[in-house]
Parts: sequence; structure tokens; C-alpha cells
Amino acid sequence: MKHKAKAGRQQRVSGHSYPPDKGGKGGYISYNKALKQKARENRKNPTSAEKKLWYEVLANKRLDNLKFTRQKPLDEYIVDFYCPELMIAIEIDGDTHADQEQYDKRRTENLNKYGVEVIRYTNAEVLNNLEGVYQNLCQRISVIKSAKYKTP
Repeated sequence: MKHKAKAGRQQRVSGHSYPPDKGGKGGYISYNKALKQKARENRKNPTSAEKKLWYEVLANKRLDNLKFTRQKPLDEYIVDFYCPELMIAIEIDGDTHADQEQYDKRRTENLNKYGVEVIRYTNAEVLNNLEGVYQNLCQRISVIKSAKYKTP
């Protein structure tokens, strides 16, 4: 089935927009436009753990040649890092996050409905064991890729 989109416009197809997001990989997930400014502010003021993971692991397609974006609005949320090709969100939970377990669970469930897999690490894991986080992330990405790209 062919779809024609007007220049610069996206059409809704099966709950997602067509054509796919920039780069042609993954699907577009709409978001609350009011989150755009907050996401921009978050990108300008990353936590030390976010900065470390971004510059040492995720930026410039360092991890398995995958493109990640920082502070990406998805639906009603802003995720710390997002890879549209594999539809992976990486969240770094701060020290006060223990109070937010119910919120995080609901948020993860809602993002899962869009096909987004949420991977969580704590600030302490990123700051004190980046090698372990890197190895875990590589392993999880490998599993996701093999499930996504396996041939019947």
C-alpha cells in the first residue's frame, strides 16, 4: 500500500505517523508539544550521570552505530535517551527516584504500548560502573536486534 504525504507533513497510519521519523528508521510517536521546551531545558542542564552516559557511550553513534537522542518527548513523557531505530528508551533514575516507583511503572507500561522498550539504570550504576552499564546495554541491544531482525 502506497502512502503519499504532503511535503513536510505526516499522515496517521495504524496509530503511527507515516512517513517514519527522520532517517527512515523506527516509527514516529506523537507527543505533547508543551513538553518540547522542557526537553530543551533538560538537554541544556544534564545530570552528571546523563552527561557521562551520553558523551562516553551514546553520542555520535558510538554504541553499535545506533543514533540516540537526548531528552526526547514521547507521548506525555520525556525520556532521557531514545533510539528510534530499535525503539529503546534509556532512563537514568536519580537518588530520589525510589519515591516514584508507581509513576515509573505506569510510564513504562504506557511507553510499552507504543512498542518502546524502557531500559533503566541508576545514577550510581552510571557514575560508578559505566563499564557494567555498557556491557548490559550491549547485551540487551543484541537481544532486541535479534528479535527485531530475525527472518522467518
